[in-house]
Amino acid sequence: MSTSEPDTMDELIADCAAIPSSLMADPAAIPRSRAAHWTVDDNCAAQVADLDEYV
Repeated sequence: MSTSEPDTMDELIADCAAIPSSLMADPAAIPRSRAAHWTVDDNCAAQVADLDEYV
């Protein structure tokens, strides 16, 4: 693991791969919640109604 910031994605992946497993969280211990389904209502649509790029 390097002590400086990675300059490339490959360096970042290598740094992350070098993290000892004892420092990684158990995935089962991390609570997961489902986000509410995203919808566009009339209020959201009204905010961009006059912007041709978004319609």
